[in-house]
Amino acid sequence: MHKKSKIGTLFALFLGGLCLVQCASSENKEAVYRPTNVLLITADDLNYNSVGVYGCTVSNISPHLDKLAEEGIRFTNAFVNIAVCQPSRQSILTGRYPHTNGALGFEPIDTSVATLPEQLKKVGYLNGILGKEIHLKPTEKFHWDYYIREGDLASGLGIGRDPDLYYHYALEFFNRSKKEDKPFFLMANSHDPHRPFAGSEQEKKQWGDDLPVATRTIHPDEVQVPEFLPDLPEIRREIAEYYTSVYRLDQTVGTLMQALDESGMAENTLVMFLSDNGMALPFGKSNCYLNSNKTPWIVKWPGKIPEGRVDSTHFISGNDFMPTILHALHLPTVPDMDGSSFLPVLKGKSQRNRTRVFTEFHKIFAGVDYSMRCVQEGDYGYIVNFWSDGEHKIRGDAASGRTYAAMQEAAPRDEAVAERLKMYEYRVPEELYDFARDPDGLTNLMDDPAYREVVDRLKGRLLREMKRTNDHLLPEFEAGFL
Repeated sequence: MHKKSKIGTLFALFLGGLCLVQCASSENKEAVYRPTNVLLITADDLNYNSVGVYGCTVSNISPHLDKLAEEGIRFTNAFVNIAVCQPSRQSILTGRYPHTNGALGFEPIDTSVATLPEQLKKVGYLNGILGKEIHLKPTEKFHWDYYIREGDLASGLGIGRDPDLYYHYALEFFNRSKKEDKPFFLMANSHDPHRPFAGSEQEKKQWGDDLPVATRTIHPDEVQVPEFLPDLPEIRREIAEYYTSVYRLDQTVGTLMQALDESGMAENTLVMFLSDNGMALPFGKSNCYLNSNKTPWIVKWPGKIPEGRVDSTHFISGNDFMPTILHALHLPTVPDMDGSSFLPVLKGKSQRNRTRVFTEFHKIFAGVDYSMRCVQEGDYGYIVNFWSDGEHKIRGDAASGRTYAAMQEAAPRDEAVAERLKMYEYRVPEELYDFARDPDGLTNLMDDPAYREVVDRLKGRLLREMKRTNDHLLPEFEAGFL
């Protein structure tokens, strides 16, 4: 490497550290800069309100996440830009919407699109990933130095659900970082509470009897069925299984933080936690509702941000993650990202433009297109369902398991369930909700003349964003919805 180039790289690392450590000795020694490490922990299909500090009513469901929130800041207006696994994760690590990074569904991103690990690799970071590795493609664009696959029960991460294995591999990675004297970026991805839920018949059918241990079983009488679903016995049973998976997720978070503490690097590590999308139940995952895109988002950064803070003012979203990390590490920005840094908010400042979020949907894993767009500004959310024509029926992961089957079984004898099932399966072309009063999206306000001004304003917001990003659905939106 050319001497000048090498010095430039080292200088970028020093600036990226943001952490000045004074020698403990009483002697007057020179200060040493250490680049800041980054730990991103993600949940899989975790609803925004399934965490204790976010209002979950199940007792002691998430002690480790609650502790993490006490040690940092939690956002109550945080979202992902698309509510399905791979596109969401690829959006997070590119700072772009799926329709601008080249991967509408479960395809690889365009090779011309920059990724966060790619940028960190350039300045000497060690990049690691635990689980969900197949949902970041093409693999070579993400420059993983440490790559632990989901595996099966005999290897890997215990189908992505074994807290002890996450501890083992995380500690191994942290120790490698110390040995190689490199700052790290670790993306630790739990597969909980994704289907199959802990203790369910789906889980036993898919993986057999030798499963990762669930040390606590949540029972049906401990849970509240979300208002966007009917309270039927089989649905309540499945919600309890979901929460058993949530509890195991929290244990995984706990073991990851334990490994970080034991590594001795916790004080110099920026930690963020979020989910890739909402729960895999009707009106949740693979849609554009609050229960689809809203996520718990917790940030801990010792010595850099205050502890125990709650931000209910600013809207942040998945494509803001990459620009925020680059900003925090004093690294150059990347052109054409759709997101922007919320580092000033972490530092206690205000960002006046953070009042809205844009979300979208394209394809389920099977490749079927259910295109949607949504803008949420303040209390209101406007959704366009391009696919809804009264004939096509939505499918996907959320339609498997007990809940959907229970709705189908009850619909012939229960008019309210039948109407709810029809709304889920066929939808309507346009929806408007006051999410402050109606977070579960039960009352569509599109035909209420009192909200015409709100509709027009939100359509205008969406139109401008679609134009700015050269959205391929712009002609259809202009022709059919304006």
